[in-house]
Amino acid sequence: MLDQDPAGQGPAEADPAPDGSAPARLTPAKGRPTPKRSEAEKRRRQPYVPPGDRKAATQQGRTKDRAERGRRNEAMRRGEEWALPRKDQGKVKALARDYVDSRRSISEFYLVGVLVLLVLLFVPGLRQTPVINYAVLAILLVVVGEGWYTGRKVQRLAQQRYPGESVRGVRMYTALRNTQFRKMRMPPPKVKLGTKI
Repeated sequence: MLDQDPAGQGPAEADPAPDGSAPARLTPAKGRPTPKRSEAEKRRRQPYVPPGDRKAATQQGRTKDRAERGRRNEAMRRGEEWALPRKDQGKVKALARDYVDSRRSISEFYLVGVLVLLVLLFVPGLRQTPVINYAVLAILLVVVGEGWYTGRKVQRLAQQRYPGESVRGVRMYTALRNTQFRKMRMPPPKVKLGTKI
């Protein structure tokens, strides 16, 4: 469809193409104004239909919350940044997680050691000996020492790779993740054991 000439005396001629070929076709008018964004969004959204009673409203709210939680948990398992808790967000925390998850540590199995010690406490002959005390001290020294060493290494690595980012709290974050079983860590590990970080 051709546009009207400004003088109103018939259709206006399309401007010839710059290379001298046939004139380009003009886009026909829609015949209606472009809708505002708010109007388009209103039409796209489904209208809210209030439930008949309070019980149905409560049930509807719970269902919606459950679906939202499920969606968020799935996204968190995939490691998507928006779904992570605030304490796990950021490039520095991601680096700490990857560093811890790429290697085995003794601290990872400290819970097993604690359970063994609890069992040994019920052995009558060992209860009076200093063996239990030394074992508890040894476990504590290993967990604290390894946590300090790993946290310091991650902090230095983060300062090198992300100079402008804050490294506050990353040492404690690294040490705590270091004491968890690999399969029980949240967010789940994204790197394999032995991966170079």
